[in-house]
Amino acid sequence: MFENLTEKLQRAFKNLRGQGVLTEENVGEVLREIRMALLEADVNLNVVKELMEHIRAKAMGSEVLTALSPGEQVVKIVHDELAAMLGKDTARFKFASKPPTVILMAGLQGSGKTTTSGKLAVWLKKGGHRPMLVSVDVYRPAAREQLKVVAKTVDVRLYEGDLKDEAAGTDLVLRLAKEARREATIMGCDTLIVDTAGRLGIDEELMREMEKLKKLLDPQEILFVADAMTGQDAVNSAADFHRRLGLTGVVLTKMDGDARGGAALSIRHVTGQPIKFLGTGEKPEAFEPFHPDRITGRILGHGDMISLLERAESTLDKKKSEDFAKKALMGDGFSLEDFRDQLGQIKKMGSMESILKMLPSVGPFAGLQQASKNVDESQFTRLEAIINSMTKAERRNADIISGSRRKRIAAGSGTTVQDVNALLRQYAQMSKMFKQMGKGGMMKNMMRGGVAGMMGGKQKFGRG
Repeated sequence: MFENLTEKLQRAFKNLRGQGVLTEENVGEVLREIRMALLEADVNLNVVKELMEHIRAKAMGSEVLTALSPGEQVVKIVHDELAAMLGKDTARFKFASKPPTVILMAGLQGSGKTTTSGKLAVWLKKGGHRPMLVSVDVYRPAAREQLKVVAKTVDVRLYEGDLKDEAAGTDLVLRLAKEARREATIMGCDTLIVDTAGRLGIDEELMREMEKLKKLLDPQEILFVADAMTGQDAVNSAADFHRRLGLTGVVLTKMDGDARGGAALSIRHVTGQPIKFLGTGEKPEAFEPFHPDRITGRILGHGDMISLLERAESTLDKKKSEDFAKKALMGDGFSLEDFRDQLGQIKKMGSMESILKMLPSVGPFAGLQQASKNVDESQFTRLEAIINSMTKAERRNADIISGSRRKRIAAGSGTTVQDVNALLRQYAQMSKMFKQMGKGGMMKNMMRGGVAGMMGGKQKFGRG
């Protein structure tokens, strides 16, 4: 997300490099480029106008820090204004003083409500909560079945309810919701996530039903789930839902796709409600709280190292990573078996594309975000297949892998001898590099918690 916007903003900032002072002329030129970049990213027109006015006033005002260069001044101003527009502080999630906390999921059909309900349940479980899921979409049996599959996948309790012979309608919806809340209390579940029905568009029937659900359940959170790829349509829908229901927050889904970022930059300003979560992939764990300051950093190309480190902390086995680092940098080095285990750890963190996108797009990391689009994720699967096709002795001592063994390994893994040779060659180079680092005393400078494995995972493996 935001790649095109980031690239255009950085291009605009470059025009100020070498300028001695900020003038009406050079500020105006940069603001025109920033304005075009935001509009092309599908940011709401009124939001863009207000943002430009604030930036211009500060850039030409007395608040500009004279210690910074003109380019740095404008970057800081844009950073501060974007952060203010996105909300500055991370929005808190509301919990009931007396369980269960009720979370009403709202949104149009196809926005990702059901999948997001499951992801939210996973997030709550990680925080020590005991969530329950219920679908009150009595109009589409497939929707209820989908939530059942999601609940099983994420291992969360589901209240299905008995539809009996009642005709699908608001009365049935309200009965299911009431029963689910009672069941959550009985089963000791402290949160109830209610997946509601959606429509292809906003209609009066949908809104009346949602209003009755709100009155019955008195939810602590009413979260609007919006597909970020729909841009301003998502913003307009959120505004309509907020007028009728009083949303408490927004969840933007598909932020890992080709979303231009406009919805994220507009939706809080238009609704007045914070973005609370982002859906960043298909996996249940691809769900993160929305941190305005970190998103601002991503937009301006500064990366999001804090979120990356948090992801590593929550997914990587620290002991395995530390053991790998010690073996790699000391003694006889690491084996192919160790390397395979580290590949598995990296895969837990998500795709390499998503990892590289969290790195800054300036300095030594320049170009990595663009290169992330060309990462072949199937390399990891191919490498694991090759290593798994080796005997235990071969994995622990690569020196014994002769030509005939390489043919056998290639046949067993469905790859070619060239693939096996490439893996062994890269493995030898990595082993040598780590030993040199160990001898040079760099062991103490290695980051704890999986960086050693990440370095291994980023090596370029290919055919031939």
